[in-house]
Formats: sequence, structure tokens, C-alpha cells
Amino acid sequence: MQRNSTTRAVTFIAIVSALAMVACSRKAEAPKEEAATPAAAPAAEAVLAPESPDVHPFKLGELSAMALRDGGMEVPNDNKVFAVGRKPEEVAAVLSANGLPTDKLALTIQPLLVKANDRVLLFDTGAGTNFGPGAGKLQGSLSAAGVDPSSVTDIFISHSHGDHIGGLLKPDGTLAFPNAAVHMSAAEWKFMSGMTAEQAKGMGIENYADRIAAIKPKVAEFAPGSELVPGTVKAVEIKGHTPGHSGYLISSGSDSLLYVGDSMHHFVISVQKPEWTIAFDGDAPTAQKSRAELIAASAANGQRIYAVHFPFPGVGKFEKQADKIVWIGE
Repeated sequence: MQRNSTTRAVTFIAIVSALAMVACSRKAEAPKEEAATPAAAPAAEAVLAPESPDVHPFKLGELSAMALRDGGMEVPNDNKVFAVGRKPEEVAAVLSANGLPTDKLALTIQPLLVKANDRVLLFDTGAGTNFGPGAGKLQGSLSAAGVDPSSVTDIFISHSHGDHIGGLLKPDGTLAFPNAAVHMSAAEWKFMSGMTAEQAKGMGIENYADRIAAIKPKVAEFAPGSELVPGTVKAVEIKGHTPGHSGYLISSGSDSLLYVGDSMHHFVISVQKPEWTIAFDGDAPTAQKSRAELIAASAANGQRIYAVHFPFPGVGKFEKQADKIVWIGE
């Protein structure tokens, strides 16, 4: 059942406020003016970026990758966002059993960047100016990693909520990644470009009309399951969050990483209680089924996961332990 736009608007406005309240003290540095990254040597020779509080480099087969911090937020344990329709005591019990505070739930935002031969691939773009000073730090993280935004060749959008598309534009309304194609499922682009200004506000998107006009020439639509970068990136349909929500399977040889977008949000509650409703999901029953199936299958086959809202850097696996599945971060 589709949640009404008023409910989603209230939820996202609350999250914007939460982001502003927990704005971290780091100042995002202006991106360095560097030449666009030249065509790389074979991927096996790729060099990892330096580690920093906002950059976590790691290997994916012969590819170099990095988690890039965009920001974070805390939401109260009041059943308005997580476990809608249940009791705070139920959520508190799960949090307490995992050694976490019981009065709030913390989320992060970390887009993923992968260097693949002569292409620089960015998965989601963070919040930009949509969510206040608690997020929108992607450009500073790119600078810390030594990545020039103009070198990004492809952006893969999981869905059109404000904390995933906000970083497509600079504060002045110009393209933050001027040379990148913006890959988005056809269903998601139809959903995004067909919103009213009020609906967009409910999705955490500001200056909606200007944003659509700016990115429209860059959008490359695709069908579910499409191979978007041959041998490297394949779209994975994960239903329920938004009409065209997509994950991405990133591969290098026998190694792979599944970018799960917003199929899940909290590394304990979403994983151990995938059947609990989260207010962000547009079609909650479908999202719950998709989430449970993805977690169970990944735990069974050992699939490496990238979760954009799990604790930074968001890289790890699901593991079956006794009668539950848990998140094991790298």
C-alpha cells in the first residue's frame, strides 16, 4: 500500500531537522582544482586513496573503491520512522541486545566511488544542500580523496530521495559533476520528473524545478537488470522503497559488491527485524519482503554488501548467527 505524501513530507522534514541538529564540526574543504583523471592503466595497478576520517579506501577485485562520508543523522526511538505501528519498548529491546543506545537510532550517508580503468563511477551523491549542515559533505570528501569532480564519468542513482540526489548540483544550481552521465531506472526518472513541488518537498528535495531542468540532459534511463558498464556494473531491481528503486552489482573478476541503496537503513533494526515498517518506504509490504529476501540470500551466499546508511564505511556482509542474521562490518 502506498503511503500518502503528507506522511512522507512530515517524515522527511523531521529528518532535515535532525540532520541540522547533529551537524558535524568538520568543515568540507573546497574541491581542489585538478586536471581530469586520465585513462588509467589496467585496474590491477590502481592505487588506493589515502585513508582519512571521511574517506575509506578498499579493494574490489582489481578495482579501487572508496566510501565517501556525506554526513549523518539521529532519529528518536518514537516509532515515527522505524518500526511504525509497534512500541518503542520493542525497538529498545533489540537495540539493547546489540549494545546500542535505546533512545535513538543513528544513520550515516556515504556515497560510493569506484575507479574502473578509464571510468570513475559514483553511486548516489548524498544530500547536497537538501538536508542542512548535517550532510552535503561529499565534495569535501572527494577533495580529501584527491578526486576531481570533473573526472567522474558515471553516476548511478538508487532512487530520488533528497539524501541521494542532492549532491548532483552545487549550491549555485550548476552541475556538481559536469562530465558524468546520470544513470537512473526509467521508472524512477518518470517518478522523479513527474512530482509536484509539494511532493518533491516531501521527498526532501529543494528547488525541485531547477534540479529537474539541470539534470535532465544528463539522465540515462535503464530497465531493471540492465548491464550498465559491461562486466562491471549491473542494475538490480529492489522493489518497495520508491517506484524505480535500484541496487547495483559491481563486479571485478570473481569478486563483487552489492550496493543496496535504501532497501535498508539501520544496521541492526533493518537487518534483524526486516518485517518492521519504516516510514520512508513507499510500498511498505513489498519493501519488507524485498529486504528480508535480500538479507537472507546474501547471508546464505556470502555476498559482500555496501549499505549507504549503515555505520561508516558501510562495507561488510550479513551472517547467520543462531536464530538471527547480523551485520558484520569490515
